[in-house]
Amino acid sequence: MDKDPPGRSTSGEAAVRGLMLAALGYAIISFADAAVKFALPLIGVAGAMLWRGSVGATSIAILSGGRGLWPRNARLVALRSVVHCSVSILWYFVWMSGFGLADSYAVAAASPLLMTLLAIPMLGERVGWRRWTSCAVGFLGVLFMLQPGGELWRWETGVLLIAVCGMALSRIWTRMLASTDTPACISFWLMLTHIPLGLLVLPIAALWPPQGFPEIFPSGGWLVLLVFFGAANAVAHLLFARGYAMANIASLAPLEYTPLLWGLALGFVIWGEIPAWTTLVGAVIVICAGLYNLHRERLRRAQERVARGAQA
Repeated sequence: MDKDPPGRSTSGEAAVRGLMLAALGYAIISFADAAVKFALPLIGVAGAMLWRGSVGATSIAILSGGRGLWPRNARLVALRSVVHCSVSILWYFVWMSGFGLADSYAVAAASPLLMTLLAIPMLGERVGWRRWTSCAVGFLGVLFMLQPGGELWRWETGVLLIAVCGMALSRIWTRMLASTDTPACISFWLMLTHIPLGLLVLPIAALWPPQGFPEIFPSGGWLVLLVFFGAANAVAHLLFARGYAMANIASLAPLEYTPLLWGLALGFVIWGEIPAWTTLVGAVIVICAGLYNLHRERLRRAQERVARGAQA
């Protein structure tokens, strides 16, 4: 166990680095999501959980050299891991039903406002009016996408909204754990928890939809795809854990919008998905809100540099 926990930083310069790390993590996780969505009809939900957990945990253990993996705040590490894995299970079942990648990311864009709200009582963060405005504008874009009678007005959307609440809570806990546990520890136990939960869900996953027992151990190119899926998740969650240690929730929350861009591109290239115009317009709104928030963080860093120069 490491003697010095990573700690949390909220300086402007550190916050921008944290935003960059988290943004890279979201890009990587988008490609990993596309990989597992492509493989889900073959391996099923349980197979996705088992591959993500086994390859992901192994990758983190190798990348960290086995150091810093033992948790200090074991209770919160375990709780976060179980909640996040439950979110993954719901997400995979929705994808199995045929829900589009970009459409699922559009629903997930509801999480930044939840994260910003939860950060106030749980982390004691102060949120200025500009960040509130950017989150509110992004949420209006989400409401535009989820309007009644629209293409996203489906039962799967309700399931995803439940998952989004769990995802927002998991992000807050990531920030909380940054003051006690290493990024390797936070992400390792998350990946490892996928294995027992994958085994628990196996009986249900084998029967829904009724297409026979999933092929959990495929061969050939499928193996390469699944190893990429697990390893990419490991790297992405390491980046998330580190990024959330360096920037506050209000700054990071709008980055939840960025997978919309990746989802639109990957969904079109792989499955030929063309989202409804309401989804596209809403996506533009929420992405602009996220870019504005990043701009505010850059201004904050510049102001800190000026202040340090004046004191020197």
